[in-house]
Amino acid sequence: MRNIIQNKEEFSNKLKKRAIFEGFAISGIASIPGSSRLKLRTKALERWLANNYHSEMKWMEAEKRKSIESLLNGAKSVLTVGFNYLSEEHTEKAKFKIGKFGQGQDYHNIIHKKLKKIGKWINTEIPSCKWKICVDTSPLLEKAWAEEAGLGWIGKNSNLINKEFGSWLTLGFLILSEDFTPDNSSQSLCGVCEKCIEKCPTNAITEPFVINSELCIAYHTIENRNQTFPKHVEKHLNGWIAGCDICQDVCPWNKKVPFNKSVEAYPKPWVKNLNIESLSWDEKKWKENLQGTTLKRIKPWMWKRNIKAMLKNT
Repeated sequence: MRNIIQNKEEFSNKLKKRAIFEGFAISGIASIPGSSRLKLRTKALERWLANNYHSEMKWMEAEKRKSIESLLNGAKSVLTVGFNYLSEEHTEKAKFKIGKFGQGQDYHNIIHKKLKKIGKWINTEIPSCKWKICVDTSPLLEKAWAEEAGLGWIGKNSNLINKEFGSWLTLGFLILSEDFTPDNSSQSLCGVCEKCIEKCPTNAITEPFVINSELCIAYHTIENRNQTFPKHVEKHLNGWIAGCDICQDVCPWNKKVPFNKSVEAYPKPWVKNLNIESLSWDEKKWKENLQGTTLKRIKPWMWKRNIKAMLKNT
């Protein structure tokens, strides 16, 4: 077995390179419990919850989210990774707009499979290392830990932003029981820019870094289980029926991001060709199309609600 103490830095670099080899765009390591910044991010989460800005996303209230150690006994470090979901084939339509994150294969499955391969690879060299995979369904301060590991900074639109890949990233984490060499945390490079705040049609970014879900198009098209939308959201849909990329599209850091050319990021054919005929699809047709995508979170009746609301205001 490798002497991890003597070769900690060497193996940490090897681990990050392995993540890139498996198909991630970026990777970094953070030590647990992290710097004082994590405490500040936790306090910010508590204020966000106290203002009920999470609306019906009650899973955000999970106490485990405030303590990464509760997810794995003996946790000492965390490998953080970013999957670039930006494809050159992403469709940009005037109608029937779908957030880029959801147009391809389900990123939860993609990230989980890649991290599982990395975990098994770690155990070929360090059999005693325990690990736990976390994607965004786990109670974890994902963006805060990604920032801590040097993957990027949390922008004013609350997305993680990387110098090279902008915010077109979904995040994954491998919590580890070994103490690997951490990377330097990232510093914000948003500067005085507030394009994301200025361009949000519903004013969902109430202040830098703070999103009020009740005003957010993405929240309502994906999470809202009511039969109708609030009027202040409905009138600003402007084609969005699943998610919303406005605050990312206008970000200067997203202008020259390299495309992910793997099939994993390619939009599904039905997404590229979605039109008004979809209102006549039965539940079976919807479920067939949604299979293997993150978009299955939006139920067939919600798609029809979203499309009708969008068409009504165009």
